[in-house]
Amino acid sequence: MGASRAAQRIALTVFALTLLLGVTRFATESWAAGAFAIGKCGAYGQAYDYRAEGAAKAAALKQCQGGDCKMITMKRACAAFAIDAANPCGAHGYAVRPKISNSLNEATRECYKFGGKECVIRAWACDAKG
Repeated sequence: MGASRAAQRIALTVFALTLLLGVTRFATESWAAGAFAIGKCGAYGQAYDYRAEGAAKAAALKQCQGGDCKMITMKRACAAFAIDAANPCGAHGYAVRPKISNSLNEATRECYKFGGKECVIRAWACDAKG
């Protein structure tokens, strides 16, 4: 009977750990909404790891002080925003990609593509999975 009781304890422990992993994954995925608000002259707002996309958008928009802010959403990804340091009101670029390195590189490329001369990353963020 001792071996049977030990086997039951092991099975119960494995079950509890499996349940805990499932809950942790669900919690992480449910907090995986993010947004960037990009405005004029380098203005921006960002929000990440929100429960809902609407709440992330509202939080990012509230931070964006440049007016005419464009919304960019991210879910289980990273976003980056690049501006031209020589002319912050000029060319800019942004990108949303699964990995931060890809989003940083693509945002910088987009800035140069639209005429930037000294493009730099102004802001970046990743949500729970990015």
